[in-house]
Amino acid sequence: MAGTLLGSLMTYVLQRRVAVRGEAFARSEALRRERMTTYSTFAEAVEDYRHGQAERWYSGQEDPGGEAYIAARDEAHRRRTAARQALYRVRLLTDDPRVNAAAERAYACTWEISNARDQSGRDARDAEARRAIEEFVTRAAPLVR
Repeated sequence: MAGTLLGSLMTYVLQRRVAVRGEAFARSEALRRERMTTYSTFAEAVEDYRHGQAERWYSGQEDPGGEAYIAARDEAHRRRTAARQALYRVRLLTDDPRVNAAAERAYACTWEISNARDQSGRDARDAEARRAIEEFVTRAAPLVR
Protein backbone atom coordinates (compact mmCIF):
# COMPACT_ATOMS: atom_id res chain seq x y z
CA MET A 1 0.00 0.00 0.00
CA ALA A 2 2.83 2.39 0.83
CA GLY A 3 4.36 1.65 -2.57
CA THR A 4 1.13 2.50 -4.35
CA LEU A 5 0.80 5.72 -2.41
CA LEU A 6 4.44 6.65 -3.12
CA GLY A 7 3.96 5.81 -6.81
CA SER A 8 0.87 8.00 -7.01
CA LEU A 9 2.67 10.86 -5.31
CA MET A 10 5.63 10.59 -7.69
CA THR A 11 3.30 10.52 -10.69
CA TYR A 12 1.53 13.64 -9.45
CA VAL A 13 4.81 15.51 -8.89
CA LEU A 14 6.15 14.58 -12.32
CA GLN A 15 2.89 15.48 -14.08
CA ARG A 16 2.79 18.81 -12.27
CA ARG A 17 6.34 19.62 -13.40
CA VAL A 18 5.49 18.74 -16.99
CA ALA A 19 2.36 20.92 -16.83
CA VAL A 20 4.28 23.90 -15.39
CA ARG A 21 6.96 23.57 -18.06
CA GLY A 22 4.31 23.35 -20.77
CA GLU A 23 2.57 26.47 -19.51
CA ALA A 24 5.85 28.39 -19.34
CA PHE A 25 6.75 27.31 -22.87
CA ALA A 26 3.31 28.30 -24.18
CA ARG A 27 3.61 31.74 -22.54
CA SER A 28 7.11 32.33 -23.88
CA GLU A 29 6.10 31.20 -27.38
CA ALA A 30 3.05 33.50 -27.36
CA LEU A 31 5.25 36.41 -26.25
CA ARG A 32 7.81 35.62 -28.97
CA ARG A 33 5.11 35.61 -31.63
CA GLU A 34 3.60 38.85 -30.31
CA ARG A 35 7.01 40.49 -30.32
CA MET A 36 7.70 39.29 -33.86
CA THR A 37 4.46 40.83 -35.06
CA THR A 38 4.95 44.05 -33.10
CA TYR A 39 8.60 44.58 -34.06
CA SER A 40 8.02 43.89 -37.74
CA THR A 41 4.94 46.15 -37.72
CA PHE A 42 6.97 48.93 -36.14
CA ALA A 43 9.81 48.57 -38.66
CA GLU A 44 7.30 48.60 -41.50
CA ALA A 45 5.45 51.63 -40.11
CA VAL A 46 8.58 53.70 -39.51
CA GLU A 47 9.91 52.78 -42.96
CA ASP A 48 6.59 53.87 -44.46
CA TYR A 49 6.82 57.09 -42.43
CA ARG A 50 10.35 57.66 -43.80
CA HIS A 51 8.99 57.48 -47.35
CA GLY A 52 6.18 59.86 -46.42
CA GLN A 53 8.70 62.32 -45.00
CA ALA A 54 10.64 62.21 -48.27
CA GLU A 55 7.48 62.89 -50.27
CA ARG A 56 6.65 65.74 -47.94
CA TRP A 57 10.12 67.26 -48.25
CA TYR A 58 10.28 67.02 -52.06
CA SER A 59 6.81 68.43 -52.60
CA GLY A 60 7.62 71.26 -50.16
CA GLN A 61 10.68 72.12 -52.21
CA GLU A 62 8.66 72.29 -55.41
CA ASP A 63 5.69 74.29 -54.10
CA PRO A 64 5.60 74.93 -50.34
CA GLY A 65 1.98 76.05 -50.29
CA GLY A 66 0.67 73.88 -53.09
CA GLU A 67 -1.90 71.14 -53.02
CA ALA A 68 0.71 68.42 -53.54
CA TYR A 69 2.64 69.61 -50.49
CA ILE A 70 -0.50 69.82 -48.33
CA ALA A 71 -1.52 66.29 -49.38
CA ALA A 72 2.00 64.96 -48.74
CA ARG A 73 2.14 66.72 -45.37
CA ASP A 74 -1.20 65.27 -44.33
CA GLU A 75 -0.15 61.80 -45.48
CA ALA A 76 3.14 62.11 -43.57
CA HIS A 77 1.14 63.03 -40.45
CA ARG A 78 -1.04 59.94 -40.92
CA ARG A 79 2.05 57.76 -41.32
CA ARG A 80 3.66 59.39 -38.28
CA THR A 81 0.60 58.50 -36.21
CA ALA A 82 0.79 54.87 -37.38
CA ALA A 83 4.50 54.74 -36.53
CA ARG A 84 3.88 56.27 -33.10
CA GLN A 85 1.14 53.74 -32.36
CA ALA A 86 3.49 50.91 -33.34
CA LEU A 87 6.17 52.46 -31.12
CA TYR A 88 3.78 52.31 -28.15
CA ARG A 89 3.25 48.59 -28.77
CA VAL A 90 7.03 48.05 -28.86
CA ARG A 91 7.36 49.80 -25.51
CA LEU A 92 4.60 47.70 -23.97
CA LEU A 93 6.20 44.40 -25.02
CA THR A 94 9.86 45.14 -24.42
CA ASP A 95 11.83 45.09 -21.19
CA ASP A 96 15.16 45.63 -22.95
CA PRO A 97 16.06 49.34 -22.70
CA ARG A 98 18.38 49.07 -25.73
CA VAL A 99 15.53 47.88 -27.95
CA ASN A 100 13.26 50.64 -26.68
CA ALA A 101 15.99 53.25 -27.20
CA ALA A 102 16.62 51.97 -30.74
CA ALA A 103 12.90 52.21 -31.53
CA GLU A 104 12.72 55.76 -30.13
CA ARG A 105 15.78 56.74 -32.15
CA ALA A 106 14.36 55.29 -35.38
CA TYR A 107 11.16 57.26 -34.86
CA ALA A 108 12.99 60.50 -33.98
CA CYS A 109 15.44 60.27 -36.88
CA THR A 110 12.57 59.71 -39.29
CA TRP A 111 10.71 62.70 -37.87
CA GLU A 112 13.75 64.91 -38.59
CA ILE A 113 13.80 64.24 -42.35
CA SER A 114 11.23 66.90 -43.22
CA ASN A 115 13.19 69.56 -41.30
CA ALA A 116 16.17 69.46 -43.66
CA ARG A 117 17.01 72.76 -45.34
CA ASP A 118 18.60 71.38 -48.50
CA GLN A 119 19.06 68.19 -50.52
CA SER A 120 22.28 67.14 -48.83
CA GLY A 121 20.70 67.65 -45.41
CA ARG A 122 17.67 65.63 -46.46
CA ASP A 123 19.87 62.85 -47.80
CA ALA A 124 21.93 62.76 -44.60
CA ARG A 125 18.83 62.64 -42.40
CA ASP A 126 17.26 59.97 -44.57
CA ALA A 127 20.41 57.84 -44.36
CA GLU A 128 20.50 58.31 -40.59
CA ALA A 129 16.87 57.22 -40.33
CA ARG A 130 17.59 54.12 -42.41
CA ARG A 131 20.53 53.24 -40.15
CA ALA A 132 18.38 53.77 -37.06
CA ILE A 133 15.67 51.46 -38.42
CA GLU A 134 18.30 48.81 -39.17
CA GLU A 135 19.72 49.23 -35.67
CA PHE A 136 16.27 48.67 -34.19
CA VAL A 137 15.83 45.46 -36.20
CA THR A 138 19.29 44.27 -35.13
CA ARG A 139 18.57 44.97 -31.45
CA ALA A 140 15.07 43.41 -31.54
CA ALA A 141 15.98 40.27 -33.50
CA PRO A 142 17.44 38.28 -30.56
CA LEU A 143 14.17 38.70 -28.66
CA VAL A 144 12.23 36.81 -31.33
CA ARG A 145 14.62 33.92 -31.98
